Amino acid sequence: MDAIRHVAVIDIGKTNAKVALVDLVTLSEVALRRMANAPLRRAPYPHHDVEALWAFILDSLASLGREQRIDAISITTHGATGALVDTSGELALPILDYEFDGPEALASDYDAIRPPFNQTGSPRLPLGLNLGAQIYWQQKQFPAEFARAARMLMYPQYWALRLTGVAASEMTSLGCHTDLWNPWTADFSSLVDRLDWRGLMAPVRPAGERLGSILPALADRTGLDPQTPVFCGLHDSNASLLPHLLSDKPPFSVVSTGTWVVSMAVGGRQVDLDPARDSLVNVNALGDPVPSARFMGGREFSLLTQGQSEDCSDGDVAAVLARKTLLLPSIQQGSGPFPHQARAWLDAEDIDAGQRFAAISFYLALMTASCLELIGADGPTTIEGPFARNRLFVAMLAAATARSVVASEAATGTSIGAALLASDQGTLLGKGERLEPPTDAAWADYVRSWREAVEARR
Repeated sequence: MDAIRHVAVIDIGKTNAKVALVDLVTLSEVALRRMANAPLRRAPYPHHDVEALWAFILDSLASLGREQRIDAISITTHGATGALVDTSGELALPILDYEFDGPEALASDYDAIRPPFNQTGSPRLPLGLNLGAQIYWQQKQFPAEFARAARMLMYPQYWALRLTGVAASEMTSLGCHTDLWNPWTADFSSLVDRLDWRGLMAPVRPAGERLGSILPALADRTGLDPQTPVFCGLHDSNASLLPHLLSDKPPFSVVSTGTWVVSMAVGGRQVDLDPARDSLVNVNALGDPVPSARFMGGREFSLLTQGQSEDCSDGDVAAVLARKTLLLPSIQQGSGPFPHQARAWLDAEDIDAGQRFAAISFYLALMTASCLELIGADGPTTIEGPFARNRLFVAMLAAATARSVVASEAATGTSIGAALLASDQGTLLGKGERLEPPTDAAWADYVRSWREAVEARR
C-alpha cells in the first residue's frame, strides 16, 4: 500500500460513538460521523447495543470511504468494558454496561480475592467500574454461558476482532482500573491466575501494531480496499495522551474530557496515590505507568445544564467571582476526588442563567484541579475534548493550578491520538491557545473560598 495518510478512527465513547477521518499530514479531522450511544436496558442485564454500533461503524466507513480513500483503521473506546467471545468470535454474554449495579451483589466475595492497590494501581470502584468485578459476576451468575467463552477481550480489541478476525489484548485498556493488570511488571495480575482466566487472555500486542487487514466480507460491505490495515487500538484517555508523549517535554499533564474527565501526569511530583479518592495508575500507549485521577465531569455537566443556554457575559463572571457563588461536590457520588460528599450551592440565591453557567464551569475546573493535585501534576496542562472550548473552565483551571493551560485545537483529541497509531512520520499535534493564570486577585480568592468550603464539609 501507499503511505498512510487518512485514518478512519472508530471512537466509542460512553455517551456518543464516532467515526472520524483523520488526516495525518495536517493532524486534523476532515470528516466525522456520530451517533448517540445508550445501553439496552433489558435482559439479561443492561448491555451495550453492539449490533447498532456495528451497523453505524460499517455505514460510516462506507460513507467516509466514498468521500476520501481510507488508508487504515484505528480504534479507541471508553474503559471498564470487555467482551467474552466464543470460538467463532460471537459473544458468549452481552457486553455489560459498567453503570449496572449487579456486580455489587457479590462485592464482598470479590473484595476477598482482588489484588491490592499496590499491585495493580487500580482502586476499588463501585458498580462495574472494575472490569474484574464485572467478569467475576458474569462467571458466577451465568456459568454455562461463561463456560462457552474462549477469549476475554478489552473493548477496542473486540471491535478489532470483528474487523480482522484477530484476537489481541492491549495494555492501555488492561491497565484502566480493571484489576486484571500489573503495570509495574507489565503482566496480568494475580487475580487472573487466581480465577484461572489466563487461558482466556489473547496475546498482548502493542497499541500501534497492525493486527491484519479488514475481512473480505467487510471490504465488500464498505467498499474499502481489502488490504486496508487495522491497528490494535487503545483506551480513549490514553489516546488523548499519546500525542503529548511524543511531543511534550515533562513535566506536563493532560486532561481528557468527555463523559469522564481524566487527568494524567507525566514527570510530575512524587506522591502517594489515594485510591479512596479515585486516583489510580493508567498505562500509556508506550507501556509506562501514568498517575491518573478522574471524575464524571461530562456527565455532571450534562446533568447540571440539561440543554440550557451556555451564554455567559463578563458581567456574569464578575458577579459570580465577587459574590463567591459556589457549587460544591459531588454531583455524581461514588467516584471522583470527593466521592462521599453531596452537592451543595452556596450564595446562589436568585442567580441568572449566565451566572449559573459560570459557577458550573468553575466547579468543573476546580474538581479537575483537585484531581491534578492528587497525582502530583506539574508543568503546563493541556485540555483535550469538549471542555477545551469552555473559556471559563480553562481560565479557572489556570487560576486553580497556578500554571499555564493549553486548550487543544483538536475537536476530538482521542481521534487524533488513535490515528497516530498508524503514523510513522513523527508529525505531531498542534497545540492550541495557551492561557496563563488570571492576574485579577478575584480568581485566586474564589479558588481559596471553594477549597475552604469543601474542606469544611469533609
